[in-house]
Amino acid sequence: MEGTKPVNKKLAAALSGGAVLVLALSGCTGDDGNEELDAWAKQVCDELRVQAKTIKAANAAIQEETSDNSTPAEVQQADSKAFQDIADAYKAIGGIITKAGPPNVEDGKKKQRDAVKELNAISASYGSLKEQVDALNTKDQAKFAAGLKDVAAEMKKLGKTGSDALKALEEGEVGQAMAKQQSCKSASASAAPSAAQG
Repeated sequence: MEGTKPVNKKLAAALSGGAVLVLALSGCTGDDGNEELDAWAKQVCDELRVQAKTIKAANAAIQEETSDNSTPAEVQQADSKAFQDIADAYKAIGGIITKAGPPNVEDGKKKQRDAVKELNAISASYGSLKEQVDALNTKDQAKFAAGLKDVAAEMKKLGKTGSDALKALEEGEVGQAMAKQQSCKSASASAAPSAAQG
């Protein structure tokens, strides 16, 4: 019995792939013709950086539990807190985009509304992952490892779905305006998935 370590490594890999959906920012720079949009992007990016740090720290906490011989209870505690932090961060990002108002682009209201709806759904998904982890049996190593595998599978699914509205929000002029913001560049870099995914 290899224990929970290999399974938690899968969880960490899935997390680092799924927790940065909102930070997949366009790398190109646009023209400076839309000052209102640039102001919107600056407001969003400055606040986004704080949440990106939270997501990065949560990711690191799960990664850390894979690097030593943690007990199931320690893994459960770390993963539960990480999922709660990520759920809160996505909810906060939805709040940031709500507060910023629609971006000054065609269909800006729809893009904003869809992105906020999606962010709240992602937040709820991480909330239910936390509940799933909290319910795992830490007394039985085999059952715990099997349960953790299910959580990792759910996370992988979450990483592959649910970012369409965010991509729509960040494409074209909005993405270009966000890419120009220093805070978005650093947010994107700080929460990028680690290269070591097993």
